[in-house]
Amino acid sequence: MPPHKKSLKCTSAFSDVEIYQRIFDSIQNGIMVTDPKGYITYLNPAYGRFLNLDPEMQTGRHCTEVVENTRMHIVGKTGKAEINHIQGIKGLNIVVQRIPVKKKGKVIAVFGLVMFSDLKEITRLAQKVGMLESKVKLYEAELLSLRTTRYSFESIIGESPVMRDLKDEALRATASSYPVLILGDCGTGKEMFAQAIHHSSARRVHPFVKINCAAIPRDLLESELFGYDKGAFTGARTKGKPGKFELAHRGTIFLDEIGDMPVEMQPKLLRVIEEKEFERVGGTRVIRSDFRLIAATNRNLEKMMDEGSFRRDLYYRLNVIPLNIPQLKHRREDIGLLAQKLLKQMASEADLYDVRLDDQALKGLMDYHWPGNVRELANVLERTLSRLDNNVIRMDDLPFYIQQKRFKKIPADKGSLRAIQMDTEKSVLEQVLKDFDYNKTRAAEHLGIHRTLLYRKLKKHGIALHP
Repeated sequence: MPPHKKSLKCTSAFSDVEIYQRIFDSIQNGIMVTDPKGYITYLNPAYGRFLNLDPEMQTGRHCTEVVENTRMHIVGKTGKAEINHIQGIKGLNIVVQRIPVKKKGKVIAVFGLVMFSDLKEITRLAQKVGMLESKVKLYEAELLSLRTTRYSFESIIGESPVMRDLKDEALRATASSYPVLILGDCGTGKEMFAQAIHHSSARRVHPFVKINCAAIPRDLLESELFGYDKGAFTGARTKGKPGKFELAHRGTIFLDEIGDMPVEMQPKLLRVIEEKEFERVGGTRVIRSDFRLIAATNRNLEKMMDEGSFRRDLYYRLNVIPLNIPQLKHRREDIGLLAQKLLKQMASEADLYDVRLDDQALKGLMDYHWPGNVRELANVLERTLSRLDNNVIRMDDLPFYIQQKRFKKIPADKGSLRAIQMDTEKSVLEQVLKDFDYNKTRAAEHLGIHRTLLYRKLKKHGIALHP
């Protein structure tokens, strides 16, 4: 029998899967395979020895529970390979590869390779990384006023289906440098999403520069965005000043309230986005900047385009990756989680402990429509906490407009508006007095009025001062 025939006969005793597993088991570098969500399906013996873990016992566990600083689950979501990245594992800076395995364009697994066999090379890379980290720290210190990324995706609270989908979309946006347009009402957390995208992207070690387009006077906006050279105008610095786009080089620029951008500035902004180059005000030198643009607004840009107050070409250039943040009333499942998280944070800052909401107060928060969204929720909790006498927030401790569902509703057809207002006021006064056992001082404080005014209102409505 020819030698090659004999070889084929020998290997036929093993299935393809067994052959591949034996190969992986024999490789002395670390290998880990996960599903797209990051759950481990295979860990080879070499990696198990390095981690001091039984490889077979890790199957089914999430990669973040087994390996520190892993990004396998992120690669599973983004579908973008990460080649020759440095990852800190057990005190060592190690070169890793994270490669998505796809079938018909869909990620079905993620293959991870850890190259730790050459200790001399690791030492050399560790020294190089240490030097780079020192430079980055110096760079961060110089741009401390610009580095405002306090939020990551872990900071965004929400388990409702719409928020889970939104966070997945935002996470996918971290794998590219395309423009992102964040739409949402005031107080929904647009800047939080912008910071989270920057924080999780490859640009995170570089500046996050933000500017509110509605807060800068129209005649100063151009110099704020693009900077100016010395002598550009009266009062200019003698050495000139770099603009936000220049400072955002290799980082992210966040243009908040983009809908308030003056019409005359929009063509200039469009050119900078397309060309990545500009000139300072009063200057002649062309400056190039490698930035990632994230814009946000609470305005209806499509309506503004129809009215002629926002350019269509700029809109289409910005709206590459759209993120629409829902109002809080459209994700009521998250109100309880948000309230508990905010309350815990505020109590910690105020050196208070074990502050909680009772069931009725929590229901009151969940029933309210929150026109100010998360920002209003934070304001209500802060106000309530500032005057809390114990460690339990009850319905009576919340502002009256949240409690109002407890009071009777008067149909609009039962009299004039004035009569309805009088009846409602009387009903509220009677209920509040009852809630506070006719303690007029506490009742007045709760209603936010002076005690003298409370007495006048009680007299006007003929309400007894005592039960």
